Amino acid sequence: MNDRQLIRAGAPALLVAIPCLNEAATIAEVVEAVPRRIPSVGRVDVLVVDDGSTDDTGARAEAVGARVVRHTRNRGVGSAFQSAVDYALENDYQLMVNIDGDRQFDPQDIPKLVAPVVNGQAEMATASRFIDARMIPDMPRVKLHGNRMMSALISSLVRRRFADVSCGFRCYSRDALLRLSLHGAFTYTQETFLDFAAKRIEIAEVPIQVKYFADRKSRVAGSIWRYAVNALKIILRGYRDYFPLRFFWGIALLLAIPALAFGGLFFWHYLTTGKFTGYLYAGFLSAFLTGMSVLFLVVGVVADMLDRIRANQERILLAIRRRSGRADEALK
Repeated sequence: MNDRQLIRAGAPALLVAIPCLNEAATIAEVVEAVPRRIPSVGRVDVLVVDDGSTDDTGARAEAVGARVVRHTRNRGVGSAFQSAVDYALENDYQLMVNIDGDRQFDPQDIPKLVAPVVNGQAEMATASRFIDARMIPDMPRVKLHGNRMMSALISSLVRRRFADVSCGFRCYSRDALLRLSLHGAFTYTQETFLDFAAKRIEIAEVPIQVKYFADRKSRVAGSIWRYAVNALKIILRGYRDYFPLRFFWGIALLLAIPALAFGGLFFWHYLTTGKFTGYLYAGFLSAFLTGMSVLFLVVGVVADMLDRIRANQERILLAIRRRSGRADEALK
């Protein structure tokens, strides 16, 4: 069978995408280690997204057979990932795996991530460094606790427990890629969980052994604090957009609690002394905070209405993308 016959017979084509920046020392090794024969997969291609590298990352990737998409400047790993998604959709891949180019993940583990997606158990399968205690990598405590805190935050926001939300080794079905809407250029890992949770897309975690290189400097951010700040901005914006009632009504509740406290103090003083003197500040604060709380309640309702419009627009966009894909397939 040729590639198209394999796809039609139920063996999907897989794109292994490697977003990277200045990985000339390791990229060829990673590309060559990608398995070309995977159970239930008809074809495996490798794409390297060179995100503005100043070394010869792209040239070395091409030398070992990878296809290369180049960014003329560094845009961020989120933008590099989006370029990979666009390439996968435009070229009719039914599966996409993204993996880092620094040898932190073993490409031989790709079949483990592909299996739950091909078997229909999930639309996205993500490698998990922490779900199995025996596989937790040897990393500095600050990074370990930072990852766990980020996972706890995302889990609380989407109301489902995930052990690792920051791992850059994942597999997606074509339908998941069609429905994915990301806006952060800095990173994509946590935003993906918010987006898929809002759309009720099934996510599976697969325990994977990961190497940690103590002397490696992050290409995503110069420090863990910069990463945390930029990632939190993306998370808060995503939570605001996908869960507006929870977001704005949560703020309203936070304002209502001190409003009630100051209001109670104000009226308690009046009932016990018959005077407002000395506690007028409590009354004014209570009135101000109550007003702000009501304002955020109203904003939440309006934002929820806009969220319904956004959801309908995404459904229309999904239908257009699917029809476009079927039309392209018919022409071929």
